[in-house]
Amino acid sequence: MQNRLQDSVSPYLLQHADNPVAWWPWCDEAFEEAKRRDVPVLLSVGYAACHWCHVMAHESFEDPETAAYLNEHMVAIKVDREERPDIDAVYMTATQAMTGQGGWPMTCVLTPAGEPFFCGTYFPDRPRHGMPAFRQVLEALVDAWRTRRDEIDRIGSEVVQQLRAGGPSASGTALGPAELDAAAALLRTQRDGQAGGFGTAPKFPPSMVLEFLLRQHARTGSETVLAMVDETCEAMARGGMYDQLGGGFARYSVDRDWVVPHFEKMLYDNALLLRVYLHWWHATGSPLGRRIAEETADFLLRELRTEQGGFASALDADSLDASGRSAEGAFYVWAPDQLRDVLGPEDASWAAELLTVTAAGTFEAGASTLQLRSDPDDTDRWASVRQRLMAKRDDRIRPGLDDKVVAAWNGLAVTALAEAGVGLERPDLVDAARRAGELLAAVHVDESDDGAAGEADPAVLWRTSRDGVRGTGAGVLDDYGCVAAGFLSLLGVTGDPIWLDRDGALLDRALDVFGDGDGGFFDTASDAEALVLRPKDASDSATPSGTAALADALLSYAAVAGSDRHRAAAEAGLATAADLARQAPRFAGWTLAVAEAVVAGPEQIAVVGPDDDPGRGALHRAALRRSSPGAVVVAGRPDVAAVPLLAGRALVDGQSAAYVCRDFVCLRPETDPAAVVGSG
Repeated sequence: MQNRLQDSVSPYLLQHADNPVAWWPWCDEAFEEAKRRDVPVLLSVGYAACHWCHVMAHESFEDPETAAYLNEHMVAIKVDREERPDIDAVYMTATQAMTGQGGWPMTCVLTPAGEPFFCGTYFPDRPRHGMPAFRQVLEALVDAWRTRRDEIDRIGSEVVQQLRAGGPSASGTALGPAELDAAAALLRTQRDGQAGGFGTAPKFPPSMVLEFLLRQHARTGSETVLAMVDETCEAMARGGMYDQLGGGFARYSVDRDWVVPHFEKMLYDNALLLRVYLHWWHATGSPLGRRIAEETADFLLRELRTEQGGFASALDADSLDASGRSAEGAFYVWAPDQLRDVLGPEDASWAAELLTVTAAGTFEAGASTLQLRSDPDDTDRWASVRQRLMAKRDDRIRPGLDDKVVAAWNGLAVTALAEAGVGLERPDLVDAARRAGELLAAVHVDESDDGAAGEADPAVLWRTSRDGVRGTGAGVLDDYGCVAAGFLSLLGVTGDPIWLDRDGALLDRALDVFGDGDGGFFDTASDAEALVLRPKDASDSATPSGTAALADALLSYAAVAGSDRHRAAAEAGLATAADLARQAPRFAGWTLAVAEAVVAGPEQIAVVGPDDDPGRGALHRAALRRSSPGAVVVAGRPDVAAVPLLAGRALVDGQSAAYVCRDFVCLRPETDPAAVVGSG
């Protein structure tokens, strides 16, 4: 039997292309083969940076005997959850419903009609920790398929019916100031006042919740709200979850105190946290906030940027240690003797105390993650130590890179880098954002001509690419929302109307094909591949939900273009997520953040002047430091007719100027940056 993954775009699928398992990619032909052979389908879902996906692959999918049994009795399909989030969402919903939990690798067994009758996650190669061996699971399922087929068909059908009936309900009521204040109050009861963050271990970076709290503070002035941001940003940046040498954040902390991370580094986390720390610096003037923002931006450019100008999805958690064994975190951790070998005894002792590298170790096998719980007393010495440790670390075997470009996550990176480039006075960051935006526009967006009226159809967006080659997965709702927001951020820093045109085309298609008829949105388009369930999830988890991402993009576009239609669509979409935001604000951070922008009302700021005028740059930075959650800023040349916000805006006495309008009423144009910051 043939393994059919060799021609995949996904690095995760390519990792399995040499398995003895006769893998199929997700396709109609695989299900037709299962129907022809009258066998069930094994669906295995994971992603390239997933540690336990690697473990299960090594234990089971690389084992010839297990593969032979699987090939004989089932059709095996491998899916990259990052390439096909729609498939992942459908079967993760089933897994959680059937088992009460979920995660990756996800292991589901389906009928040839795609209906799940068994779901689970990781299974070991031998029985242990109360889990059956994977081979035992397969044998039991094959026996059930042979002897209890009617029961299996009934279970699969009932699962799908229950999932369809149990979809999210929504009240359709708006999130006003009282509801937003109540959400912040509920978050206060869930905060960890000792270690920062919310809840207990494991702790994930609450990036979107922090954005909401920063906007809540801007509106209310609450110092208690700001304190939640302060303590969490400080704790995350000081602990081992942040890479103290190379910058950038790991996926999450396995402990309460942010000491030991799950070491994979994801593009989406770092793009979102770059904006959090930038905004924290704007709100408080924290030098730590500025440093973390700049180092995280440098990490994105140094380690995740692809040759085509996009940004890779992730760095793996695992790499080879000194003995050649694959181990989680091997690239990042240090033992005292390793410090001495690089730094000599005196600097090693100083660095060990500064970075909490102990003889017992804070991680495994006497190794420690690096923490920087306080600023060094000798910054020059720290710079030298950091440089030498980085140089030595660069000699280690690097973690694997998932160089797949995901549209939504690149949209997040474009937005973060464009804004950081202006705020940090780093033109290289703006250039990186622009180049990534051009890749998205050239490779991921497909604008077809209708052949009749001669006008371009709304833009069709594709989810992934690799090496400049488009993948086969259609863009889902969060792709449209995040990429549209990224295009609008490029309009904001360049004033080039092409970005407004591209943004509008994406949003027009999104409104056409994702709407549910009640003001909300499905996560897949009406013309996308039909699955057993059309997913619809308004929760903000690791990334903004599709609904919140689209609402954010619609709201900003409305402010720039003066479109009531787009603002109304944003407000209607947010209303469908309002119940979740009220009940579980930790899982609705971006929904709440966008709702703060709605409540604040549109604040439109046009900064006009010559492209190379330092005065325009100073006004632009000042505008981005304004506290209003509803502010949308566009900087460009004077009187650009194709951009409504810039049209008719002229220089003032020959100088660059900022035009601030709130609720469609404009203040006197300003040429003084201090006046722009303070005029709110």
